[in-house]
Amino acid sequence: MKLVTQVKLLPEADQAAALRSTLRTANEAACWVSAVAFEHGVPREYELRKHTYAELKARGLGAQASQHVIKKVRDAYTTLKANIRAGNLGRPGSKRRVKAESKPITFRPEAAQPYDDRCLSWQLDAGTVSIRATAGRLKGVRFACSSEALKMLREHRQGESDLIERDGGFYLIATCDVPSKPLTERPAGFVGVDLGIANIATTSTGYRVAGRGLNRHRKRQFDLRKKLQAKGTKAAKRLLKKRARREQRHAANVNHIVSKTIVTTAERTGQGIALEDLTGIRSRVRLRKDQRTSLHSWGFAQLASFVEYKAKRAGVPLVYVDPAYTSLQCSQCLHIERKNRVDQATFACRSCGTVTHADDNASRNIARKGEAVWLAGRESRVPAPA
Repeated sequence: MKLVTQVKLLPEADQAAALRSTLRTANEAACWVSAVAFEHGVPREYELRKHTYAELKARGLGAQASQHVIKKVRDAYTTLKANIRAGNLGRPGSKRRVKAESKPITFRPEAAQPYDDRCLSWQLDAGTVSIRATAGRLKGVRFACSSEALKMLREHRQGESDLIERDGGFYLIATCDVPSKPLTERPAGFVGVDLGIANIATTSTGYRVAGRGLNRHRKRQFDLRKKLQAKGTKAAKRLLKKRARREQRHAANVNHIVSKTIVTTAERTGQGIALEDLTGIRSRVRLRKDQRTSLHSWGFAQLASFVEYKAKRAGVPLVYVDPAYTSLQCSQCLHIERKNRVDQATFACRSCGTVTHADDNASRNIARKGEAVWLAGRESRVPAPA
């Protein structure tokens, strides 16, 4: 299983200048390669290399850096094509899709640049790295990270690392290949997880995380950004820059805590986890204007991805289920009716009279669907009788 570990570089002034120059040069070159690729109809990587490799070397990039720039550009177009095919950029002819298809991909000056072991070496005991820049190899660049991250690097680091610049600081994001535990073949059941905005997550085991605190934090950050942007002074702009991504970091921390609790509970009880497949929900749902901010800042995809990788590490089975009617169906008698959902928090079955919290009811329906999906998958893997 591939995971990433982030460390912060602590370069001297001259080392920081060399790293900044390297990123600028590499990303300017990537923009040029992207324009060439777009002009030639985005050829395969080998063909693109024939058009651009010599010029990249002339721009001061080394052999490995040139190869990485070409591969970075080709991978970016592969990702764009996959997003178009999946419908993530809208239907054919939509404004967003036409804009993406009508011009070459560009790269920010501080965008990530990949490094392999030929260009980057780690001295973990000394807490330093040696990294190749356009001005030559920089030795003894110090880095800082947690003890858990250092252990991860020492035991599992494998493959490329990305150098990025963020808010004037430099970071290395290293790829680690962590072995995952074998999956539980016969889970004792499934923990259904209902994801939402009013309640971030509600499980069929009774665990519920209210979204009030996170929503208040987002509202407070939004109002503060609005005031600072309206003020427009240098001090206001400095504060905006200082507070950048604070909301994002806070939401990610909450999602890490919630996902860890869900996976730990499933591992302890020998159960699997069932999540709703909410792909495309933002484009399907129609809301009032004052509700759109909450919907588009909802981090359900990040929470699901955290649960997924933690479950793999713990060997906990995980399945995605169709969310249709999970909020309208009674988990006791399976009766489906729109009037069952009295309001956001209350579920009252018109057939059997069951009254419960709406999210608890939905989570139990998701757990039942999860068991059905898991059994169907097991049966499809059983060989046909001779």
